[in-house]
Amino acid sequence: MRTRVARAVTLGTLAAILVGAFLYVNAPVFAAWWYARQFGLSVASLPEAEPLGGSERVLVFSPHPDDEVLCCAGMLLQAREAGADVWIVHVTVGDAFELAAIVQERRLRAVGDPMVKLGERRLAEARAAAAVLGVPEDHVIFLGFPDRGLRTLVLGDQHALYRSRFTLRTSVPYAEARSPGLAYTGSNLMAELRAVLDEVGPTVVLAPTPRDAHPDHRAIGQLVMELLQERGQPEIGRWWIVHGDSEWPLPKGVHPSQPLFPPLRARTLPWERFDLEPRWVATKLLAIDTYRSQVEMMRRFLVSFARRNELISSAPLAP
Repeated sequence: MRTRVARAVTLGTLAAILVGAFLYVNAPVFAAWWYARQFGLSVASLPEAEPLGGSERVLVFSPHPDDEVLCCAGMLLQAREAGADVWIVHVTVGDAFELAAIVQERRLRAVGDPMVKLGERRLAEARAAAAVLGVPEDHVIFLGFPDRGLRTLVLGDQHALYRSRFTLRTSVPYAEARSPGLAYTGSNLMAELRAVLDEVGPTVVLAPTPRDAHPDHRAIGQLVMELLQERGQPEIGRWWIVHGDSEWPLPKGVHPSQPLFPPLRARTLPWERFDLEPRWVATKLLAIDTYRSQVEMMRRFLVSFARRNELISSAPLAP
């Protein structure tokens, strides 16, 4: 009798472990399914975005190094395969990620020179990611404006000098930047963005929607929207989002067969799905992993963007 009871307990324990393991592995997928059903989010119902043609000149505005890969790696790979000219402009070099600098420098606090050193590392990672995507080195532009300071530059006094509380700099400290030593002012930021548009002459611009949750992203989205209107070319703008809801994208981790659906905060935008070939998803993962300073901190979030589609909107804001 005791043997039978013991065997039943053992089998019950094993079954519980197996069920628990199944739920643990698949819970993110169930959560994504519930999230989509609960809020009426769907990818299959979205119109399919047109592929980029070989005659296009594509310019990506990336607030921080890695944004260009998360939002648009698949689109850039398709554009490059078609023969399009692709450019990437990094507005900041991501020099305000203090935790990454602390880990890199192995110290309790990082401010000033350690943050500039982090910026130099992220700049090198951005070049490596561009190489993975097949973007020529001379088509990658760094402006070097202050990470987490763009909103102040956009909304504040356009001629006031801004001092980064992370790097402690008031001007661009990077020798590889487009304009080393340029003062951190809103007017200089606008002038740099305008100059890049003039020099590249894009036919397609990829920029963050002002609905993005990150203030740097919102600021750049707003400026690009204004500049395209100023140029009489609002129709060339295509808009993406990286910082959506707090739990978006779901599920976290590597799920290349899962769709990427719009976040709630931007679900009313006219989204289109850009379907990715499996080889583009694989290359996107490689490009994400070049950002070692970021992957060390939050890989499960970053790789969540390597899905079977990317999202692009024809308008920066909902009508």
